[in-house]
Amino acid sequence: MSTLPQHLSHALTAAFAAGREIIDVYSRPINVELKDDKSPLTEADKRAHAAIAKELAKTGLPVLSEEGKALEPGQRQAWEMYWLVDPLDGTKEFIKRNGEFTVNIALMARDNEPAGALGSHRPVGGVLYVPVKDVLYLAWKEGGSYRAEKATSMEGKSAADFAAHAVRLPMAHQRKAFTIVASRSHSTPDTEAYIARMEQEHGQVETVSMGSALKICLVAEGAADAYPRYAPTMEWDTAAGHAIAEAAGKKLIDVSTGAPMRYNKHDLLNQWFIVH
Repeated sequence: MSTLPQHLSHALTAAFAAGREIIDVYSRPINVELKDDKSPLTEADKRAHAAIAKELAKTGLPVLSEEGKALEPGQRQAWEMYWLVDPLDGTKEFIKRNGEFTVNIALMARDNEPAGALGSHRPVGGVLYVPVKDVLYLAWKEGGSYRAEKATSMEGKSAADFAAHAVRLPMAHQRKAFTIVASRSHSTPDTEAYIARMEQEHGQVETVSMGSALKICLVAEGAADAYPRYAPTMEWDTAAGHAIAEAAGKKLIDVSTGAPMRYNKHDLLNQWFIVH
């Protein structure tokens, strides 16, 4: 695993390149297409994907991206390591222009469990970049989890050097109540039940809302205690955040198994999960 920081140095470069493409589109009127599943697609998604794929090709590892071509499970589960990418997580937030969207790049490695319909890999590194705020999260297994503001000022640094100049997660936060990342206005019965259980356990509970994979980062930072997700997500939505949370000492648990989420499933749709 000693190659992890070397690989993630390319992921940093890729994330910054994607961020520039996204901001360029963000500064002009945004044209929106609909994909087959009716989810929105913009020029920013496409340009960010191309920028990331170009840089990550230098690592020699395959790339599985939301905006790339679909691959058969047998083909992708045979990979030892690969990149799992969402070039623009939070396209709806991008269209709303609220700034809460991210570039998600995760480095995946085969876990030591039998491969099958429920997965074959877990994240061992991740880069998550917030272009509008110029905030970047970086993590790798056994290397720690980090957050940097004014991140582009460190562009060109290796992952190890970047981490040395960033803030290690979790950070100290003064909170008076148990804090859950959830939206009561767009909630589900399962989410409401989880909040009710936490109120019984902890008394006062506060909820905060946030777009895209930033929700996972709030828990990794220590700004929130838990993020229950009882609604659909895809593997590329969570993998980078998962790596950042785990390296910060947190867990992303598949509620159907009670174990850390596995990836590269036959169906790339995630099970419900809780980050805490």
